[in-house]
Amino acid sequence: MKLKKLMVLTAAASMALSVTACGSSNNNGNNGGNNTTATNAPTESTAPAGNAGTDNAGTETVQITPEDGASLVVWESKEERAFTDAIAKEFTEKYNVPVKIEELSPVEQVTKLSQDGPSGLAADVILIPHDNLGRAASAQLLLPNDVFEQETIKNNTEASITGSSYDGMLYGYPRAAETYALYYNKSLVTEAPKSFDDVLAFGKTFTDKANNRYGIMWEVGNMYFSYPFIASNGGYIFGDNGTNKDDIGINTDGAIAGLSEFVKLKEILPINSGDINPDIKRSLFNAGDVAMDINGPWELAGYKTALGDNLGLAPLPTIGGKTAITLAGFKIFAVNAYTQYPNAAKLYAEFASSKEAQLKLNELVGSIPTNLEALEDPQIKDDVYVSAFAEQAKNSQPMPSIPEMGNVWSPVNAALPEIWDKGADPKTAMDKAAQQIKDLNDGASQ
Repeated sequence: MKLKKLMVLTAAASMALSVTACGSSNNNGNNGGNNTTATNAPTESTAPAGNAGTDNAGTETVQITPEDGASLVVWESKEERAFTDAIAKEFTEKYNVPVKIEELSPVEQVTKLSQDGPSGLAADVILIPHDNLGRAASAQLLLPNDVFEQETIKNNTEASITGSSYDGMLYGYPRAAETYALYYNKSLVTEAPKSFDDVLAFGKTFTDKANNRYGIMWEVGNMYFSYPFIASNGGYIFGDNGTNKDDIGINTDGAIAGLSEFVKLKEILPINSGDINPDIKRSLFNAGDVAMDINGPWELAGYKTALGDNLGLAPLPTIGGKTAITLAGFKIFAVNAYTQYPNAAKLYAEFASSKEAQLKLNELVGSIPTNLEALEDPQIKDDVYVSAFAEQAKNSQPMPSIPEMGNVWSPVNAALPEIWDKGADPKTAMDKAAQQIKDLNDGASQ
């Protein structure tokens, strides 16, 4: 069965169940600095049990002790640095283990780990999107989440556990659920548009390229943000709930129909895809020169500070009369298989993904928790912004986590600018991208 509706229903039955709990109603661094000399991946930690306690369910909670002289390097995204600095300080105070933070985009971390892990130069704990997990786990770059497995499963949403697992084994420590929605400036847009036809109509009255003013802006050349134009009318990445690498759906009739709506929006965003990046977009939106922005929860804290009560957030408008389907993902911690300090690294990953840590992450960055108790906390349940993300999450598709997902980004991220910047025929561009993905998949499987 193709991804399409079934995948949406799967997301609604898992991720949406987790995230909708936070709505307002009742439904509601780059080179490793580790300096270790390990050249071979260690065996799984024996994780000696220490002071065993009991959790809320009355089950025994295993405690482990950091290795003598342990110190950690953690890779973290620039956008979430405020959280990481705070949580690392708390971890050091509790366990007396120094933590060095190095900024590295989560999407780059598995590649960097594969290069630097065997030489002992990679971080001990990494933060990755769940769709990168299959590539890392199949290459034996990660240690399983064994010591805290039962706690992690019990404490987090089913969807996030699925996203943190590969081939039946739990590797990740989930810390945030992510999809994206429509931010808008209420002083410019009095009511969230219901359709992209409404967005287009507004943009024709607001966009003024000469004065760098645009009705809407998003990273048009990035498949992650432009995926609704592929999926909403029936396109998909891989079939069989994202597991069938041989069923590629980015160039189906439905995908091409959605991309025809994508092309129309160039009229109100008449700039090349390469001229849009997070910093530029953030600056323009905060200044009132962009009225609407398609973005994720990581921007929430900053946008609230900049716009205050003028900040609005809503699910994405319909596309061609169809509900907009976004990509859903999870940010997960994972432990480098080559770490010199596996106990300390596992302790950090668990500590930094706990209920308290996820609430801190929400407070400082605006993220959506995966921890079940955090989702029921008033800090989350009463937040109208998180509720908007929750509503969009009902209509989202989890990114495939098979290793072949890594073959998708570059071809599609090359096709979208061809369509947007150069006016290439969407069918031609996406057929080319689909063939490139197929060739990469076939090569990867040989």
